[in-house]
Amino acid sequence: MKNTIDLITLGCSKNLVDSEYVIRQFEANGYRVAHDPETPRGKIAIINTCGFIGDAKEESINMILAFAERKQKGKLDKLFVMGCLSERYKDELRKEIPEVDKFYGKFDYQNIVKELTQNYRSDLRLERTLTTPRHYAYVKISEGCNRRCSYCAIPIMTGKHLSRPMEDIENEVKSLVSQGVKEFQLIAQDLSFYGKDLYKSLKLAELTERLSDIKGVEWLRLHYAYPADFPLDILPVMRERDNVCKYLDIAFQHISDNMLKKMRRGITQAQTYELIDKIRAEVPDIHLRTTLMVGHSGETEEDFEELKNFVERVRFERMGAFKYSAEEGTYSYIHYKDDVPEDEKQRRLDEIMAMQQDISLEINRKKIGKTLKVIIDREDADYFVGRTQFDSPEIDPEVLISLSKQPIKIGDFYNVQINNAEEIDLYGKFI
Repeated sequence: MKNTIDLITLGCSKNLVDSEYVIRQFEANGYRVAHDPETPRGKIAIINTCGFIGDAKEESINMILAFAERKQKGKLDKLFVMGCLSERYKDELRKEIPEVDKFYGKFDYQNIVKELTQNYRSDLRLERTLTTPRHYAYVKISEGCNRRCSYCAIPIMTGKHLSRPMEDIENEVKSLVSQGVKEFQLIAQDLSFYGKDLYKSLKLAELTERLSDIKGVEWLRLHYAYPADFPLDILPVMRERDNVCKYLDIAFQHISDNMLKKMRRGITQAQTYELIDKIRAEVPDIHLRTTLMVGHSGETEEDFEELKNFVERVRFERMGAFKYSAEEGTYSYIHYKDDVPEDEKQRRLDEIMAMQQDISLEINRKKIGKTLKVIIDREDADYFVGRTQFDSPEIDPEVLISLSKQPIKIGDFYNVQINNAEEIDLYGKFI
């Protein structure tokens, strides 16, 4: 197993894309790469780490330690670490975990390939070996972030926003289409800012149009937009292009003016409501996914009540929430006191997610009797499992479809009539 590499990816889909580039390079140099294996077997291991919040950092460190122990026992020859945690804490990690042969950051992972093969293939820089099902892929359109939200360590790790050239993204998507990919999730730390650095104006709408024109692109879905300075010209593109999903992932985080100011979000409550109304008016039936934060420094009970009212009023189709954690180096870590007790953070999180469960059930029940276009991801024991245009892989609800005598192909689209609904999943039958 000397030419077998176990590559472990932790964190977000942006990390996953980086791992896929690395895998392609190693395979081109004669290595076999096992991604997230249940049982590690290779003599070389690479861990792609996440450093976003406390829980993610802990998971990454525990994974490094587990493989360091394998190395101590003689089951592993070489151990490399890359990604966000390594980018941020490289010096500290070197001292604490000497079993790691080398730490790489988020942007120099090409050097891992050079370290092991002495042959980084620049002609393959846009090629990836997919770790997702063959019919969908994530496409990273930029890296980094220019925002300075009080709680967020991402700019510390990723640096300033850097847009990829449109031509590179188009060529990558064309290559993936030729491999059978039909559905694309456009991802970035900040989709809203795309193009500003490279083309001196916001270009998300133009990029989306150009990608939607590529033959074979059946679905495009937009992830991780920022509400301040949101590019409104993307809305008619979403409304008018059939292969641009009526779905937008846009993190609002909070609604009270007190908290928006403390969080340094660059937007007010009134502007937030105005933007949401504009999006829903311009793109009928759009499903909005957002993320909210509870327990940020200085969040009062009155602020939390405003947040609850926000959830009740807007009724997001998709919503996640998380507790604030003080991250070293961030504005809030330096300037604020983490003054909301942990049990109170958890209470607020539980309360707001319980509200969202009721809203999700109500929204799902409205789909009963409708016929929706569904892509099939897999077959389980009792159901085919798919998603609508309103559902991104891994994080959103699924459609469970009764097994059918007709031949069903994984990765193809079918019309499905919804006949039942729960808080999370829908149930249906093929039409």
